Amino acid sequence: MSLSRRDLVRSGAGAGIAAFAAQSMVGSASAAAAPADIAVPGPFDGATVRKLAQAMARHGYQAPSETLPSAMNAMNFDQYRGVRFKKESALWRGQGLNFQVEFLPRGFLYRPKIDMFEVQDGQAARVGYDPDLFTYDDPKLRVTDQIGFAGFRIHYPINRPDYFDEVAVFLGASYFRAVAKGQDYGLSARGFANGTGEQKEEFALFRAFWLEKPRPGMTAIVVHALLDSPTVTGAYRFTIRPGDETIFDVESTLYPRRQIASSGIAPLTGMFYFGPNDHAHVDDARPAAHDSEGLSMWSGKGEQLWRPLCNPIELQFSAFSDTTPKGFGLMQRGRAFGDFQDLALNYEKRPSLWIEPIGDWGEGAIDLVELPTPNEVNDNIVAFWRPKAPLAAGGEYTFTYRMHWCWDNPWSTGLARIAQTRIGATDDRKGRFVMLDFTGDAVRTLGADARLHGDIGASAGEIRNVVVEPNPYIQGWRITFELHPGSAKLVELHGLLMNDQGPLSERWVYRWTP
Repeated sequence: MSLSRRDLVRSGAGAGIAAFAAQSMVGSASAAAAPADIAVPGPFDGATVRKLAQAMARHGYQAPSETLPSAMNAMNFDQYRGVRFKKESALWRGQGLNFQVEFLPRGFLYRPKIDMFEVQDGQAARVGYDPDLFTYDDPKLRVTDQIGFAGFRIHYPINRPDYFDEVAVFLGASYFRAVAKGQDYGLSARGFANGTGEQKEEFALFRAFWLEKPRPGMTAIVVHALLDSPTVTGAYRFTIRPGDETIFDVESTLYPRRQIASSGIAPLTGMFYFGPNDHAHVDDARPAAHDSEGLSMWSGKGEQLWRPLCNPIELQFSAFSDTTPKGFGLMQRGRAFGDFQDLALNYEKRPSLWIEPIGDWGEGAIDLVELPTPNEVNDNIVAFWRPKAPLAAGGEYTFTYRMHWCWDNPWSTGLARIAQTRIGATDDRKGRFVMLDFTGDAVRTLGADARLHGDIGASAGEIRNVVVEPNPYIQGWRITFELHPGSAKLVELHGLLMNDQGPLSERWVYRWTP
């Protein structure tokens, strides 16, 4: 079977394909030889992974083994997809528990050998590899070498009580993804980011996992992970609760080997190909194609911002300075089939992912990196928290946060929000016509005679013809205006829907470039 664009996008193995390829190159160049096993069976408690990461940080980085038998060495995507874990071999299957775990093979872009352990009664036991745990479309890929695993999938009866759906997967670098009830996979998260958007981005690796065996009746599972890279080690504890909203409670502790100036905490990675605000260079029959359509932010001072995403011609980097943020996330607000018109990819069912910091994260910025992409295969959007101060070599840094894999913002704020941003040419073809639709409780019951106005600003160029009017088709309101940029090559725009008492909506922020 040949590899098609849609096959790649639909497959979990296709997530972040360009990033995984980059990670593989970074890992293989970082060390000449693989180390002996770092994680070993034995006693295990809540401090085990932290102690291991702290000890590793005192020594130089050694990459895990990427050596594969010759039959698997040049595996392509179709071959990789044809190696399937047998459901009857899942960890904890038939034991009356709410969770089962299936393991993923090495090969294709996923070459590093990742250690897997089951934790029970304070003891960690290695999950043994056996080639007969898998079926093979290509029989020559069945080798008897003890090659180990590349990652794993967590299954839970999230949609109906008699079927164990896949609800989360950890695969490639420090990437993972999850879904809530009724959703399809979309954007991904990472354990840590370093130098994102720079020429030499480093992709840290989760090189070992410990899966705590849940007790009967438990609806949460605990996963521990060991992070490693040339510049940092780390210990992660994920408490995962699937449901109508799937929650990850994340406790992370980082130990830099070297100073890290551009660290990324709670990084999110998604895809934005085109939408109503950005479609001038895309010839496609659908109205939109994206995992996420905007970056939502709730600042430490309580201000709420919405930044629609773009597929730029050149890399774009935006930083939103803040102190102790209340949260941020890459969100998918389009939830109707008509928003995308795609029968295969179900973009309207992709998760939104909101990060809720726990504790004081201090000064820093929410960074947004937008990369150009010619298609919907590559992840081209990254958002994360960047502490203002560098992470010092030899230090210990703890970040705790809650991840909401959800359909919408985890809680209502009472403000109207941007339902959609549409941008096109003005009648004279010299400017841009911008249309902002606002919905929500703050505007739903306002009469058509309400006195509202739009606060629209631009860092360059000229704003003309601001119009505010009801939009009865969405029980909301609409602001339209023209941007005439003149000779400007970059314009930062912002907008609010207001009445005489003050703001009624979140703040719309946008970067226009030719």
